[in-house]
Amino acid sequence: MKIVINDKRKIYAIQKEFSSEFPFLKIQFFAKSNTSNGKSSTKIIKHSSKEIAECRTQHNIGEIEIMPEMSVNSLEQIFRDIFGLHAEVLRKSGKAWLETSVTGNWSLMEQNAEGMALEKNEQKKSASHF
Repeated sequence: MKIVINDKRKIYAIQKEFSSEFPFLKIQFFAKSNTSNGKSSTKIIKHSSKEIAECRTQHNIGEIEIMPEMSVNSLEQIFRDIFGLHAEVLRKSGKAWLETSVTGNWSLMEQNAEGMALEKNEQKKSASHF
């Protein structure tokens, strides 16, 4: 899959495209850094209707080709290095979304499969309580 990145794209559009391919993963974006050393912000962009220009430091236009075999770390690095976006991939675990920093070397396909397996386990637990 390819995701087009330009300043006018809405955050939710990028998130929706990504999640359509990987339904048990999501991307969240962080505000651009306010410091001169470019250290990443810890402030999550909660209003996904904002344009991507509002959270990036480099305004390169282009596409990210996202392959299922690509690791989470690689994808996050492309967002950061090429497009000046601090992005984080999260994996669904029941009703919660977990950071993938510990398993960042896993492929997107592996992360998504793990999220699916966790979802199935949750459903089995819920069904067994009746």
